[in-house]
Amino acid sequence: MQKKCMIAVCGVKNSGKTTLIERLLPKLSALGIKTAVIKHDGHDFEADVPGTDSYRHFAAGACGVAVYSSEKVSIVRRTANATAQKLAECFPEADMILCEGQKNSDMPKLEVVRRELSMQPVCQGREVLGYVTDVPLKARQAAGWKDALPVFGMEDTDAVAAFIAGYCRSVM
Repeated sequence: MQKKCMIAVCGVKNSGKTTLIERLLPKLSALGIKTAVIKHDGHDFEADVPGTDSYRHFAAGACGVAVYSSEKVSIVRRTANATAQKLAECFPEADMILCEGQKNSDMPKLEVVRRELSMQPVCQGREVLGYVTDVPLKARQAAGWKDALPVFGMEDTDAVAAFIAGYCRSVM
């Protein structure tokens, strides 16, 4: 399998990671980049809707359940030690994988920092490519942010998409 460009979109809870990814996807698509998203959940989660046939099959002990139509596939399976890198193999058609979360990984990261939640990045020094933030320059300097990293505004998704597309092209 060809190596995928994987970038983690990190930040504290409710910082805007999902919103940023949602806004980036059409921009990346317009740039000709097929992008898949892998979301990490630090808690056990319910992957299916209670009451559906597939939920009932899984709850009854199936090791996996797949539901499909002519345009979508959903697979729920029991597995040990799932990683974003292993899940990337599920998307052979993707040029890029955006991973929501993964702040403690060694994956390249784009960190979202919203001043109403935190003035300090949580991924400092861990393969951070840049920041998407509304924290003013003086506050960033006072908090000791790395000056050499690119900083994008919360609404500047065109520039963020171009930046990560350029990064992926440079490492592939």
